[in-house]
Amino acid sequence: MNSFINQALVLIGSAVILVPIFTRLGLGSILGYLIAGILVGPFGFDHAHETENIKHFSELGVILLLFIIGLEIQPKKLWQMRTKLVGLGGLQVLVCTLVFMGIGLQLGLSTVSTVVIGFALSLSSTAFALQTLSERSQLGTEFGQSSFAVLLMQDLLAIPALAIIPTLADTGSSSLNMGTFLKFVLIITFLVFASRFMIRPIFRVISATRIRELFTAVTLVIVLGVAALMLSIGLSAALGTFIAGVLLADSEYRHELEADLGPFKNLLMGLFFIGVGMSVNLDLVISKPLMVIGLSVAYLIFKHLLLFFIARSFKMDKMNSKLMSLAIGQGGEFAFVIFGIALTYNLADPDILSLLTVVITISMAMSPLLILLNDKYEAIACKNSNTPNYDTIQDESPEVIIAGFGRFGQIFARVLRTQKIPFTAIDRDPNQIELVRRFSHKVYYGDASRLDILEAAGIAKAKYFVLAIDDVEDSIKAAKTIREKYPHVKIFARSRNRGHSFDMMDMGVHRIKRETFDSSLNFASDLLIEMGQSEEKVHALIKKFAAHDLAMITEQHKVRNDEKQFLSVYHQAQAQLAEVLSRDDSSGVEQK
Repeated sequence: MNSFINQALVLIGSAVILVPIFTRLGLGSILGYLIAGILVGPFGFDHAHETENIKHFSELGVILLLFIIGLEIQPKKLWQMRTKLVGLGGLQVLVCTLVFMGIGLQLGLSTVSTVVIGFALSLSSTAFALQTLSERSQLGTEFGQSSFAVLLMQDLLAIPALAIIPTLADTGSSSLNMGTFLKFVLIITFLVFASRFMIRPIFRVISATRIRELFTAVTLVIVLGVAALMLSIGLSAALGTFIAGVLLADSEYRHELEADLGPFKNLLMGLFFIGVGMSVNLDLVISKPLMVIGLSVAYLIFKHLLLFFIARSFKMDKMNSKLMSLAIGQGGEFAFVIFGIALTYNLADPDILSLLTVVITISMAMSPLLILLNDKYEAIACKNSNTPNYDTIQDESPEVIIAGFGRFGQIFARVLRTQKIPFTAIDRDPNQIELVRRFSHKVYYGDASRLDILEAAGIAKAKYFVLAIDDVEDSIKAAKTIREKYPHVKIFARSRNRGHSFDMMDMGVHRIKRETFDSSLNFASDLLIEMGQSEEKVHALIKKFAAHDLAMITEQHKVRNDEKQFLSVYHQAQAQLAEVLSRDDSSGVEQK
């Protein structure tokens, strides 16, 4: 027990120290886990032992990960993603596997070894890539969705691969024996039946008890039970849990299952990467640093190039193709599982597998660094670019200029069109430009915070400037430029919040409107009317509330730099508002 506690303390303590540091540096938590494992493992300071036992235990994290992936895969979602999933994802795995197989055959490896190794090297890290995309809020982007589709297809293909790879061993049989196949069919049939007629009724009973930990315990029993069934017939536990997850994907308890298993999955996945770090052969790195680093860099470059050209073949633009290749260009955690199976069944040389394990681990470690370097490069390139590809704006002497053609600016444009009032619209987001031009809207690509762009748009002759830029800093910069150079132009500015409004007020902007203020008030009035209050009373209340808020923001602006006075004005205003509305209610009762 003492040894167990000490090892647990070392493993968890190292993660607690290193993961926040690497996250803070923008390198992601997984790299922190890997480095923690390297430092405490037998090739580091040797503070944690029994590496294999730790890895076997932490593989529960992979099992839980696949169960949760299964929960997220619904038939409708798969159908919507079918082109990218099957086409882009399938092509990526096929091309990368064949290319790496070709390299392996050229190096003299056996056909079986090249199949296993080629497939393993084609995979990317689902946990690593999805976490990075999530942390950077890029999952909703074009390359983020494409990356997810590729990762999902890799996971789908990896599941049967884990069951098929052991059959490649030279054991006198090249395929699963009939007994194992029949057991597999029986287990799947049982899972289909159980998911509909046993598991869901059990969940209903457990939910009725309102004992949260009991629901979690039952979930773990189901996942581990399915894993045990699959292992009992010699197949992958991950395969069974993935299928179980898919069968429960339409369950009303899907989100609760994900929430309950999430902490276990995250902790065990962290432990899994610590185990991977512990297994990295630093002696190999130290003894052959040039070879190991050279292979790691070559692997990354080669895989990035393959991913880039595969993305381009699916008509993704250069930028999104590059970003996708950076997001999923590293090796994957499933490769370690596949290498473990290959080692167990003597499908490849142990020394080669050990070397490739180090290469994939280093590729994971280098991936966030490459993403950061790309960010720096793009920032410098954008800053140093003397000839940005902005549109040549024709000075049509418009009365109105709209800067920012998102959801806010488009409303202005639609209203102005109904009155046949000419305007010039500018936006600096190329994706937004491409979208609105599909609807035959004339929008110029340009930076409205730059004086030369404004002058080209005809700011000197314009009377009104609608400032609907989403970025706060660019919005303030544009307002400042116009107020200094063209004070005759009246600015109608959208503001993000009170602080943004105060900045606009400092510059003397003509009209300011917080982006969600009116819509929130209108929706609140709908709620009050739905609850039974008269429309006349509600409209009067909302009108007074809006006037009071405008007065309060004016008073707060005067003392914005004095926190004590600012809070005092706020509390006084709230009390006054409550008194005014209460008095109105009382007078209304008296009148009745």
